[in-house]
Amino acid sequence: MLYNCKADNIDMYGYHTRIMPFKLDDIDYAVLESLVKDGRKSFRQISREIKVSTPTVKARYERLVNMGLIKAVLPIIDLGMLENKTGTRLDNIRSKAIKNHEIKINKNMLVNMSCDYCEGPVQGKPSILKFANFERFFCCTSCRGLYKEKYKGRIEKISNKITMI
Repeated sequence: MLYNCKADNIDMYGYHTRIMPFKLDDIDYAVLESLVKDGRKSFRQISREIKVSTPTVKARYERLVNMGLIKAVLPIIDLGMLENKTGTRLDNIRSKAIKNHEIKINKNMLVNMSCDYCEGPVQGKPSILKFANFERFFCCTSCRGLYKEKYKGRIEKISNKITMI
């Protein structure tokens, strides 16, 4: 029988545990804030702005993407510069994209994460599997091991492609 992480949120003493979402730190917040202001910025520009190294900005951005917090970096289009037919079509696209972006980002926000294997909630600090440019987040080491076993071939292939480049 496989370990089913979704079924129980019970600690070793039999008590139900509280789900602890992942807390964004100051660097995560600064990267997000910079991208919200201008999504065209390079990692180098952001690193100079927030006074951390470029590889740190890149790693944090990739982690936020892998966590699922950043879904896309979208352009903001000046619709006044377009002709009527094009403007109307793009206005519809823009309204759909902006609909879900009314939340303000602040330093006290928490990110609810789900396990990349069992899809259950990640409590506290996640168990992380890093390969190539990817990070996968798990609720426990069992899920991380099962994921590695299930996707062993893909992980090796991706890792080999990166080392060959």
